[in-house]
Amino acid sequence: MPIAINVALFLHLIAVIVWVGGMIFAHFCLRPALLDVSPQLRLPLIEAVFGRFLNWVGAAVVVILLSGGFLLHVFGGGHAPWPLNLMAALGVVMMLVFGHLRFAVFPRIRRAVQAQVWLDGARSVETMRKLVLVNLVLGVVTIAAAVYSRGF
Repeated sequence: MPIAINVALFLHLIAVIVWVGGMIFAHFCLRPALLDVSPQLRLPLIEAVFGRFLNWVGAAVVVILLSGGFLLHVFGGGHAPWPLNLMAALGVVMMLVFGHLRFAVFPRIRRAVQAQVWLDGARSVETMRKLVLVNLVLGVVTIAAAVYSRGF
């Protein structure tokens, strides 16, 4: 396998690990740990954590797009095995969900924290929780498609 393919696959996998691993941490570790914390403490912490995490995911999305586009091209583009095209399609859906979360939902959380409007912030955090769960499920299905594609 040429070095360019190995490098692209390595970068692709690292970016996926950052994104999916971060969602697992946020949904199954951070969220439950903060359930008993008052909104005045919980929401600023969520805003600070996700302010950083969403920047990491933004960088991961760029890496995934570039490496995934390259790999899909190498393996046949639109004529690649269907699991690879499924992986690409699910990845695009995940990126759209991320974009909505990053540029629509998260700014509402940030504004609510700055204005100390805890109820609005809590509603936006609940929306974020649902979107993270959707993307987490899509991410696991995408990984399954990637593993399944090895048989083609």
